[in-house]
Amino acid sequence: MKKFLSPEFFRGQLSGCRLWLGWELAVAAVLLAWESGGSLAQRFVTARLVLRQWWPKKPLGGTYQGYIKALVRWSPRLLEMVATHWRRVLPQVAGPYWRREGQMAFAVDGSRVECPRTAANEQTLGCAGRKKTGPQVFVTTLYHMGTGLPWAFRQGPGTDSERTHLREMIPALPAGSLVVADAGFIGYELLAALLAAGQHVLFRVGRNVTLLQDLGYVVVERGTTVYLWPQAQQRHESPPLVLRQIVLETGRQKVYLVTDQLDEQVLSEEQAAVLYRLRWGVEVFYRSLKQTLEHRRMLSRAPAQAQCEVAWSLIGLWLLGLMSVSRLVSCGHDPLGLSVALALRQVRLALRQNRRSVAGDWLTKRLGRAVKDRYRRRRPKKARCWPHKKKERPPGTPKVLIATAEQRGLAQRLQSGSVAA
Repeated sequence: MKKFLSPEFFRGQLSGCRLWLGWELAVAAVLLAWESGGSLAQRFVTARLVLRQWWPKKPLGGTYQGYIKALVRWSPRLLEMVATHWRRVLPQVAGPYWRREGQMAFAVDGSRVECPRTAANEQTLGCAGRKKTGPQVFVTTLYHMGTGLPWAFRQGPGTDSERTHLREMIPALPAGSLVVADAGFIGYELLAALLAAGQHVLFRVGRNVTLLQDLGYVVVERGTTVYLWPQAQQRHESPPLVLRQIVLETGRQKVYLVTDQLDEQVLSEEQAAVLYRLRWGVEVFYRSLKQTLEHRRMLSRAPAQAQCEVAWSLIGLWLLGLMSVSRLVSCGHDPLGLSVALALRQVRLALRQNRRSVAGDWLTKRLGRAVKDRYRRRRPKKARCWPHKKKERPPGTPKVLIATAEQRGLAQRLQSGSVAA
C-alpha cells in the first residue's frame, strides 16, 4: 500500500487533526472499503485492529464517530491529492498498455448507488431512477480502457447529470485522449467542450440525434462525413461539428458511432469496433464495486457521510486495481485480465495474517496470479429469470438529413468568417 499511498506524500497536509493524520485517514478509509458485512462501526473496529498491528505506538482515535467526522472534513483535500497522484503514476504502471489501438482511450459512464432511506438523505440526495427508489448517490467515472482502472470520478445527488460530471472532468484528461461513450452522452455542448479542449470523441448516436450531410462546411466531404448542428446552434450561429459516421454490424442490430477523427488511417472502423466493445469495461467496473466489494448500498445515514463512503469505496477499488495491475504487467499479463474477486480475496487473506514481515512478498506473488479463468463458457451467463431487470430500448438509428440551401448558406458564411462570433 505504501507504494501508492506513501506516508511522506501526506506529511504536513492536514492541520488541526491530532488523532488522525492524513495517511492514516486514507488507509483506514481503504480498509473500510475492503471490509464486508456488518455496520460501519464494526468495520472500523476491524480496520483499527489492523492499523494498531502496523503502528503499535501511534495515537489513533478510538471511536468511529470521531474518525468519520475527521474523514468528512478532510476528504475533499485527500481525494484530490490521491487522485492527482495516481493519475501521474498510472502511465508508468500501464507500460505498453497505456494505449489501445493506438489511442489513449477513456470510457465514461454513470451509475447510481443506493443509500439508506433517512429523511436527511431523501432531502439532500433526492430519489431518482425508477419508481419506489430511495435516496441515491450518482457517480460518473472516467475509465482508462488500457488498464481497466479509473482515471477520475465525480459524484453528487441522485438527480445529477452524467454529462455535467463529464464536463467537470475534462481538465483531468491528458491532451489528445479519445473519450468513448454511449448514446446518453451525445450533445452539441458536451462534444464542443471536448473538442475545444483538444480531446477526441467516439460516441454512439441514436434516434434522438439528427445529423446533416452535404453541408459544404469542409472542403472535402466523404460519404461518411456528417455534421452535428442542432437548430438552437444554428439560430445562435454556432459552427457545426464535423464528424465521421461509423456503422458497426452486431448480429441483428447496427451500432451507429460518430467520431471527430476523420482520417481512417488514424481510427479505422475495425479499431473503433474494438474500442467500443472495450467500453463495456466501465460497466464491469461498477459491477465490481457493487457486487464484488459489496457496496451496492451504502450504510451511512447522513448525506455527507454517504457521499464520503461512496468516494472512498471507489478509492479502495482503485487502489486494489493499482496494486494488482502493476504486478500483472510486470508478470507479462494483460491488465484487462484482472480478476477483482480473486485479488480482493488475496488482500483480505493477507490482512488477516499477522505476519507483517512476509505478507508483502506473499501478497505480491498472489496478485501476479489474480487473473480471470480462461475457459470457454458453454452456456450464456445471463440469468434465467430476473423480473426486476431493466429492459431499455436500443438507441435506434439516427436521423440523417440532407442540408437545406439555407443551412448551406449559413455554413459557408460561418466558414468565411462573415458572421460575427
